[in-house]
Amino acid sequence: MPAFRDIVRRIDSIKNTQKITKAMQVVAATRLRRAQAAVQATRPYAEKMLEVLQTAGERATEYKHPFLVRREGKRAVMILVTTDKGLCGAINVNNIRAATRYMNEHYPDQQRYVTLGRKGRDFLLRYRRQVIADVVGISDRPGINEVLPGVAVALEEYTKGTTDAVLLCYAKWVSTMKQESTVQVLIPAEIPQRAKGEGGPRSDYIYEPDPESVLDALLPRYVETQVFQAVLENKASEYSAKMIAMQNATNAAGDLIDVLTLFANKVRQAGITTELMEIVSGAEAMRASS
Repeated sequence: MPAFRDIVRRIDSIKNTQKITKAMQVVAATRLRRAQAAVQATRPYAEKMLEVLQTAGERATEYKHPFLVRREGKRAVMILVTTDKGLCGAINVNNIRAATRYMNEHYPDQQRYVTLGRKGRDFLLRYRRQVIADVVGISDRPGINEVLPGVAVALEEYTKGTTDAVLLCYAKWVSTMKQESTVQVLIPAEIPQRAKGEGGPRSDYIYEPDPESVLDALLPRYVETQVFQAVLENKASEYSAKMIAMQNATNAAGDLIDVLTLFANKVRQAGITTELMEIVSGAEAMRASS
């Protein structure tokens, strides 16, 4: 049976750990609110860009941008979004599993990756997957310039004809308790056609110099916006998962402290009982000898 003092030391150590996990939970909750605000702030921009692409596509009916042409090959570049740090539940494992499974099922001929986040890069390199570009150290309040280098590499591969599709995998933030690993096809871009009468009257844009040039300029920006939106969604998912993980760790530490405190009391009581028995036995022995 361990000594009472050793159990007390362990309880003190767990209490210190509990303070750390509680502080990390508070920090994650604060950053989660900022991440949610960033996700909501970018949605109107993405929706407006999609509207302009829809109207430009309707005007340029006979023009096919290379990003809109579907290729029949089985080669793909996957932009994989993960976190730089751990302690955020299973979102990184789920993202990596979803990305590799999708690539194995749909693009078995040639699989290459662009990683946004240290965890995805380290995993893929450990298992000898081909990583053609990586971006690490993405800030808590990321800007679009931080993700552009990785996106530019993927777009260049498609433009050169060395790949047949560009994909995106990230953790979509649904709620604080739910994050979904999502795989999205970026190129060939699928611009949904707007139904008649949908969303009120159509906007009548004047294009300079022409709708084809607008498509040429907007489609790369559209892909970059989709990746940036995915990074923001993944940040919100990261802080949600981290907040829940730290809350669970704090609760588990409290439960363990209660169990150890009860055990320490039993050990202390057993020690007191043993000492009393020794005193009584010593007194009886002295009385018998006298």
